[in-house]
Amino acid sequence: MRSLLSRLLPELTPVSKRERLRSAAGALLGILATGLVCRAAIGPEAAPVLIAPMGASAVLLFAVPASPLAQPWSILGGNLVAALVGVTAATWVPDPFVAASVAIGLAIALMMALRCLHPPSGAVALTAVLGGPAIRELGYGFVLWPVAANSLLLLSAALLFNNLTGRAYPHLRPAGPRTDDRAPASRLGFLASDLDAALQDFDQLLDVDRSDLEQILRRVQMRVYGRRPGQTTCAAIMSRDVIGVAPHDSLAQALHLLRRHRIKALPVTDERARVLGIVTQTDLLDKAEWDRSGPRLGLGRRLQLTVERGRAPHGCAADIMSAVEPVTPDTPLAELVLRMAEAALHHLPVVDPDGRLVGIVSQTDLIPALMADAGPAGPARARRTPDAVPA
Repeated sequence: MRSLLSRLLPELTPVSKRERLRSAAGALLGILATGLVCRAAIGPEAAPVLIAPMGASAVLLFAVPASPLAQPWSILGGNLVAALVGVTAATWVPDPFVAASVAIGLAIALMMALRCLHPPSGAVALTAVLGGPAIRELGYGFVLWPVAANSLLLLSAALLFNNLTGRAYPHLRPAGPRTDDRAPASRLGFLASDLDAALQDFDQLLDVDRSDLEQILRRVQMRVYGRRPGQTTCAAIMSRDVIGVAPHDSLAQALHLLRRHRIKALPVTDERARVLGIVTQTDLLDKAEWDRSGPRLGLGRRLQLTVERGRAPHGCAADIMSAVEPVTPDTPLAELVLRMAEAALHHLPVVDPDGRLVGIVSQTDLIPALMADAGPAGPARARRTPDAVPA
């Protein structure tokens, strides 16, 4: 009996206590805000102020915001479609139970066709049919109030709460390359077409975004690869004689160092050598504006930073640096490759347990390491050169 009961329990994705508390707090605040705003808008005597399906929507929006069923179009499109179908069924089908059945079935079909499937919307359709005299008197007004109003307010609360507490919502698809090439992480192992074929064979709707599923499977691949014996770590391949800049160093100085040392990235560190970010050639091209009519700054270039017209208000490295999550010397190459490929990075700083810079790894360092085991490297020697040119 115990074995049977354990098999009936769903295997949910493990989450921390902090995540559980955040989900509960979000639903509490979202429903409270929705109810209070609606009551203030129409008065305490008016009915209905808040409909029951919003409770189910809150579970999705705050507990599983990454679900395809919890995205903005899902809640808005699903609830409005279900409300329209429910009111229409209640109007044209005399028997309430037949009307409820027709409303649920048709609402599901339309939501799947319009890609706005939202499970609580089934309850919206049922409420439109069986909600009692107060709901029937509203007619098609039920679609606007309370369904549309409740949905918009609850969605607004979810957008605000999730993003303020560190969740990315709505859950967007990761940006792919701007060329016809596939993303680096998807060029090895299984193909995207393999995943699509497997999902088609499975032929059931999964409550997980397809891109998330692909990312999870590729992480599994890398973990399996990382368990193989004799794996090289970052300590064996990283460059230890690192050229870096301080946050207040000028962009002209950063450009000078990149060109002088023929490198493509500069870690940005504080006085204690802790990594704050990284400045790359791409950052200088994309985030700073340069005027070719300025005086020569050396090395054969005529580039004068135009601070007031660019996106670097202080003209320093801190203005344009990219935030990165450094790796440690004992990070396996399998994990390093995955992180660089997923984030489209060409360089990653390497830090010690205190967060201090001890090296940097580039794609160039990875090439020989992936072809053969690398030998041990020499002692670490991180430095920041004082070379500078006037901004």
